[in-house]
Amino acid sequence: MTPVSIEISAQDGKARTGVLHTRRGSIETPAFMPVGTAGSVKGMLPEEVAGLGARIILANTYHLHVRPGEELVREMGGIHAFSGWSGPILTDSGGYQVFSLAELRTIDDDGVTFRDHIEGSRRRLTPEASIGIQETLGSDIMMALDDCTGAPGDETLAAQAMQRTKAWLPRNLAARKDQGAALFGIVQGGLFDDLREESLEATRAHPFDGIALGGVSVGEKREEMRRIITTWGPRLPWERPRYLMGIGKPEDLIESIAAGFDIFDCVLPTRHGRTAQLFTSRGMINMRNAVYRDRKGPIDERCACPVCRKFSCAYLRHLYQSKEMLGPRLGTIHNLWFYLELMRGAREAIRRGSFASYRQAFLQRLGEEAGA
Repeated sequence: MTPVSIEISAQDGKARTGVLHTRRGSIETPAFMPVGTAGSVKGMLPEEVAGLGARIILANTYHLHVRPGEELVREMGGIHAFSGWSGPILTDSGGYQVFSLAELRTIDDDGVTFRDHIEGSRRRLTPEASIGIQETLGSDIMMALDDCTGAPGDETLAAQAMQRTKAWLPRNLAARKDQGAALFGIVQGGLFDDLREESLEATRAHPFDGIALGGVSVGEKREEMRRIITTWGPRLPWERPRYLMGIGKPEDLIESIAAGFDIFDCVLPTRHGRTAQLFTSRGMINMRNAVYRDRKGPIDERCACPVCRKFSCAYLRHLYQSKEMLGPRLGTIHNLWFYLELMRGAREAIRRGSFASYRQAFLQRLGEEAGA
């Protein structure tokens, strides 16, 4: 019996909907995972996140390893007891920090050495170490350590990163001891189809429980990102969960669902919620703008979130301008609702066989045209 399985119940074009089964519960797909990097979706109680419709969250291996340390988390009962989140948790391997903390790390064919961003102490991350940290935390879905290049258009660097990722695949698998925790492999290769093909074939040949597409939205042009998503989403194995890592704009998410991906994560809805950048059915707005100073209506007339049902734009702007803590909290609630509602609507449309029209209407409201 595998630690996770996906049961596809309907397909419309390449888009698909179903249920992802894990040891701590099932998640309807397509699904968005709010990001709780340090074990917390910033400013939110776990029950609030669940109340908005989230069934799985993401936590970060590197950051929890640096502070408070995985051994302390284990002593406190594991990441679920420690954080108060009882549902499934997916942990990033630390591979994204290979890209995002490039100035603080050196990489070689065995692993990565970081100068941690808090104390400056030396931290060594290898496939074996990453899996060990994730198991100590108590992750339900672990990610294989990969090399996420920050130069996807540089063929030499993309090839080096892909070859490292490929070489580390069996080491990640061999390190796993917790057979109840799922382990996903990651496809790399930058903007180059031949590299992506080699990475995909190597990853699918190993018994990973799911497969992720990595190395997108890391500096490439948007049209290049979209091409990678639409080309390689349908190529990932049908029978395994498909995870698109780190894609966050709503219009990109809807195109990624159209390409057949099942699960997503991004910091955008929570980060933007804290800085007054709010997502609406007509695009993103800046709640600090003076136009909202005396507006009585909600953030979005089409939105049924707890914030839009109760509070005016004028009040939200006042909170942000006054630096009241409630402003970022309400903005986060609204943005997460928007993202989770996008997923709910997509699932319903796929089941009805009307995803193409749902997608087109959504993109038209944002002033975009649907891609191929």
